[in-house]
Amino acid sequence: MLNRRDVLKLGSAAGAAMLFPAGRLASALSDDPPMPAPFSMPLSLPPDLMPVHRTSTTDFYEVEISETEHEILPGTRTRLLTYNGSFPGPTIRATRGRETVIRHTNRMGKPATVHLHGANVPASSDGHPLDPIAPGTSRVYRYPNHQAAATLWYHDHTHHAESEQVYRGLAGAYLLSDPVGRRLPLPSGRYDIPLLIRDAKFGGDGRLVYRYDDYLNRPTILVNGRPQPYLDVERRVYRLRLVNCSNLEPFRFTLTEGASFLQIASDGGFLPVPAMRREIDLWPSERAEVVVDFRSVRPGSQVVLENSIAADDLKRPIMQFRVGGGGPSGIVARASSAEGFLRGLGIRDWPIEAPPRRTPSKHRRFVLSADPNTHEFHINGRGFDPERVDATIEHGATEIWEIVNGDGALGIPHAMHLHLVQFQILDRNGHPEPSYDAYPKDTVRTNPGDVVRIQATFDGYTGRYPFHCHFMDHSSHSMMGQFEVVR
Repeated sequence: MLNRRDVLKLGSAAGAAMLFPAGRLASALSDDPPMPAPFSMPLSLPPDLMPVHRTSTTDFYEVEISETEHEILPGTRTRLLTYNGSFPGPTIRATRGRETVIRHTNRMGKPATVHLHGANVPASSDGHPLDPIAPGTSRVYRYPNHQAAATLWYHDHTHHAESEQVYRGLAGAYLLSDPVGRRLPLPSGRYDIPLLIRDAKFGGDGRLVYRYDDYLNRPTILVNGRPQPYLDVERRVYRLRLVNCSNLEPFRFTLTEGASFLQIASDGGFLPVPAMRREIDLWPSERAEVVVDFRSVRPGSQVVLENSIAADDLKRPIMQFRVGGGGPSGIVARASSAEGFLRGLGIRDWPIEAPPRRTPSKHRRFVLSADPNTHEFHINGRGFDPERVDATIEHGATEIWEIVNGDGALGIPHAMHLHLVQFQILDRNGHPEPSYDAYPKDTVRTNPGDVVRIQATFDGYTGRYPFHCHFMDHSSHSMMGQFEVVR
């Protein structure tokens, strides 16, 4: 497991920072604006995107990608890249089996793509880095939504530019529901809250300062576009959807006041077995859905969501929950087990099945490593080549991929993401992965020196799809490959 000392080391000159020293120094020396005190600004929620047209089978949307200004820091306007002028982008709510069609129009002066992260979609709508929307033109993306309910997110994926364009704002939540999830008596409506969490650095004039590999020089934590906000909550149960939208920042989420999480879902949807957690690790692009019981907290208390492995103490507090009155007259006892928590919600049987057993037809090995001489990141010793297919896969095949973090000496972490599929993590360094971290996943964390085996079944669509490190500064510097699913 990555601890706080490891994180500090990973950001030092002995780790990834050595690759871009000039940029890091320039960012570190830039002027910093006055920052609001933690928990002095209320949490905001991105607006829901409304369909412009509906049929019996499909919801149609229009989105403009443009450069706009927002007041992130009090009294200062910050120039951002946005979807429909929103930071983060508007929340898209979809239903399994009902198609979502979105026409994105690029009003920026540079190319853009849109990737629905974690989605099983045709290659033509995957948002491949080499399939951009040119300035002044539009592109229609079609999402069939033939997959389980999940917290997905959409973001820019333009080749060599995704790191900066996501950092400057091009990201939003895509919440997919299905009949199974709707039948569960989980918190809903205003008690079901997406939290898009990331780090940032602001210049003295309020601008967003972007440099490659600027991990330790992004001192501000934003939640739904607000710096370390607060949220007034009732003494009841809430569902929180945690999304790590950072380029490089890892989080280990904890709650103060002795509160715990009931984790009910991972990247690709509900867990086969929910788990009580005191801490939850999420690296860039990972998601977790949790239920928190504020009935067990005294009225007037402040529960703080923290990052216990923050490299800077200023970044440790993420947001504050201000617990109001009302609710039960006394303190409700905290559930000591996931089963007890579920029973308290009225759930006797958890209706989610474990992944089916399949026989793999192919084993592959991918080594992730950095080259300090060229400032590039490689997979199997090679940078990304748009003409190269690194794996040709028969449609319907189940494969085991061995992901090796070859940067043990440099101390650089990587997070491998596969487009198109959700997978199961079989083991890490020869040991089984905890069930709450094993399935369903589309991104896998790898500490320096780790060897992780994942198993995926490619039974969705045919076509060419990327796989890459989701530390976006790494993928922007060539840590990406392509697989092609064929019949």
